[in-house]
Amino acid sequence: MTWSKQLFKDSPLSIAQGEVNGHSGEHKFGAVPAMSQNQTGTIWDVNDTLYPWSAWSSAGTVSIPAVNASDNGKKITVVGLDADYNAQSEEITVSSSGAVTSTNSYIRLYRAYVSEGATNVAAIDVQKSSVTVLRINANMGQTLMAIYTVPAGYTAYLIQGTATVQDGADATGNMYVRYDGQNAFRIGHSFEVAGDGGQYFYKFGIPIRLPAKTDIDVRATVRSNNARITAAFDMVLVQDGYEHV
Repeated sequence: MTWSKQLFKDSPLSIAQGEVNGHSGEHKFGAVPAMSQNQTGTIWDVNDTLYPWSAWSSAGTVSIPAVNASDNGKKITVVGLDADYNAQSEEITVSSSGAVTSTNSYIRLYRAYVSEGATNVAAIDVQKSSVTVLRINANMGQTLMAIYTVPAGYTAYLIQGTATVQDGADATGNMYVRYDGQNAFRIGHSFEVAGDGGQYFYKFGIPIRLPAKTDIDVRATVRSNNARITAAFDMVLVQDGYEHV
């Protein structure tokens, strides 16, 4: 089946079950613990901070600094893209006695999780050139990052997005997009969300086409102090050669 037939005729469950050749789903979700009033930041695991895309100006290994003694020996899987923007993941055993370095080289990372051992007791950072590019906050077991980069050989179709902010707070949000070959991010979708108004949800009538190597970064500006914000978006990834009818 092709993308257009699958989206408009058959159930997306067929994609999730692997019944449609060259098609797969990607669900990205993020949360910032407590964004300060009038502060703009990416919706990820670090407060009041724009995601440090500049750390990925070139591919390289990543490292995990010494962890809390309670987390010693646990295994963390990092998920991202190699130097050619192909999907890549790796399991790293962390240590409380010193930093450990990945075997593989990466040009992007967009997810990490505890893959062996109990849920992390303390925060665990993953760094590229001493810059934190992933963080698993204490007791979470997984990063919460509303960012993504489309891998080489694929086109992503953005189907829907959602956001929430804690009760009593409100925020302005923007999904920023940077297409391959461009230096600047630009707004691809904008939204307002208020805690007393409930969840923000938008389903794209015509899915947004995002070519390979496109970067996505959902950011928010909070108008109430120390507000937790969440954001999520769903995409269908279509492998080259399966995109057209």
